[in-house]
Amino acid sequence: MKLLITGIGSGLGKALAEEALKRGYEVYALSRHMPQELTGKVKFVKADLRELERVYQRLQKLLEGTSSLDLVILNAGILGEFGDMHEVPLHRFQEVMNVNVWANKVILDSLMAMGIRVESIVGISSGASVNCNRGWNAYALSKASLNCLLKLYSREMEGTHIIALAPGLVLTPMLEEVMKQDSERFPSVKRIIESPKKTPEETAKLIFESLPKLREFESGSYIDLRKI
Repeated sequence: MKLLITGIGSGLGKALAEEALKRGYEVYALSRHMPQELTGKVKFVKADLRELERVYQRLQKLLEGTSSLDLVILNAGILGEFGDMHEVPLHRFQEVMNVNVWANKVILDSLMAMGIRVESIVGISSGASVNCNRGWNAYALSKASLNCLLKLYSREMEGTHIIALAPGLVLTPMLEEVMKQDSERFPSVKRIIESPKKTPEETAKLIFESLPKLREFESGSYIDLRKI
């Protein structure tokens, strides 16, 4: 089985790559960083997804000689600047949208252009995409856009099952940054601090265990992992 994953440098992406290896996947990864623990175990091409014009070339290099993929996990994402909408300049929104949305469009377009058959795609979304809590600004907008992007592609990639998956609260460097924010000003931060959280490793295992269940949902669906 072959897996393409983005963003394996730390957190959930790293844990997903490790879990995939345990399950016998051949792992192909696009990421800015290669964790030492994964060196020599995955097929890796360094890529900064903010540089949209270079994504196709990097992906083509990574997947040279590959005609099919069993699973694609679009995991790479950035939080951006936490704060009120009016405080965050537009160029910071654009940076988040480039990584969290448009890079995924380039990847999907590239896979189609290269004629690579893909069985399943899971885009890592977030509850922020539907909650739209104060402070999440660009991140919430980008994940809502990702949900819609994946639903649109599900109409075009009819032979591929596509899901936008919110994994719940995962104790990653991104969530740790969120928990540093002003919990009085941003009530969702207080709720996150007080709520139970899973480790990246626990979540990665749960995602792979849930893959058969995800196939039962209509392609293009947004699914909260905590509710299945």
